[in-house]
Amino acid sequence: MLDPTIVPKRRLPRYGFHTHIERFNGRIAMIGFIGLIILEMKLGHGLLVW
Repeated sequence: MLDPTIVPKRRLPRYGFHTHIERFNGRIAMIGFIGLIILEMKLGHGLLVW
């Protein structure tokens, strides 16, 4: 048998649940949560208080 001369590179899919996507979503959620806490501290009350 002959070995292939070119080994194809595996590309990550652009959709679905993958570890790098889930890690990125988690980091964005943490940044948003901290941003909401800072906003509530500056406003002096919760965001859902009318």
